[in-house]
Amino acid sequence: GSVIIIMIVITGKIGYDANEESRIEAANVALSELLVDASNEKALVELQELSPNLYDAFVYSKAVIDKDMQSIEKLKASKSLIVNDLVKYETAKNSEDLAAYALKEDAIYKDLAQIQNAIILINKGKIEEAQERLLLISDTSSLSKVSKALLHFGVK
Repeated sequence: GSVIIIMIVITGKIGYDANEESRIEAANVALSELLVDASNEKALVELQELSPNLYDAFVYSKAVIDKDMQSIEKLKASKSLIVNDLVKYETAKNSEDLAAYALKEDAIYKDLAQIQNAIILINKGKIEEAQERLLLISDTSSLSKVSKALLHFGVK
C-alpha cells in the first residue's frame, strides 16, 4: 500500500517537473521572439500566460525605454516584487511619494530616492528636512559621496 503511494507521488513529481520545465522553456522562446519584434502580440499573450512576472519585466523595460508612463502606471499591481518596486519609484511624483518609497526596507532605489527628495526639499527651501533625508544614506552606499557633497554644499 505505502509503496504504491510513494510511486504515485514520485511519478506525479516527475510529471510536474517536466511540465514546469516545458513552461519555462516556452516562456523563454516567447521572450526571445519579443526581443526580436516587440510588437509580436502572439508572443506577448503567450508570455503573459506562461510567466506573468517575466511578462511584467518585459513590459516595464519596454515602457522605460519608450518613456511610456501610462504603461508603467498599469504595472502598479504587478505581483513581481522587483517590477512592483521599480514602478513605485518611477511613479513617485513628489517629495512625499519619494519619502514613502525610500522608507521601505527593501526599496531598490532607496538612496537615490533620498537624494532626489533632498534636492526637491532644498529647492523648496526646506533645508533641515533635506539634511535629515541625506543623513539617512549610509556611508557604505554608492551614493554616500553625493549625499555628503549635498550636505556640504547644498544644505550647510
